[in-house]
Amino acid sequence: MARAALGISVRELSSRTGVGDSTILRFEAGKGGILAANLERLKIALEAGGVIFFAADAHGGPGVRFRQSPPGLDHPT
Repeated sequence: MARAALGISVRELSSRTGVGDSTILRFEAGKGGILAANLERLKIALEAGGVIFFAADAHGGPGVRFRQSPPGLDHPT
């Protein structure tokens, strides 16, 4: 969700992180685990794009939000 919201492709995220395209696709599809080091690299890259991750709590599941509006999205004020 975070990658799509930022409007970046799997290939671009792979290039930014050094994590293989197939690893990212497999992880996004829920078809396999991911090494903690690779997950951290993805998290760092997505956070650099403005994503904030938050954990599940008593009010709902895990999710993401943006520090500010993602590139290309204009919100009326």
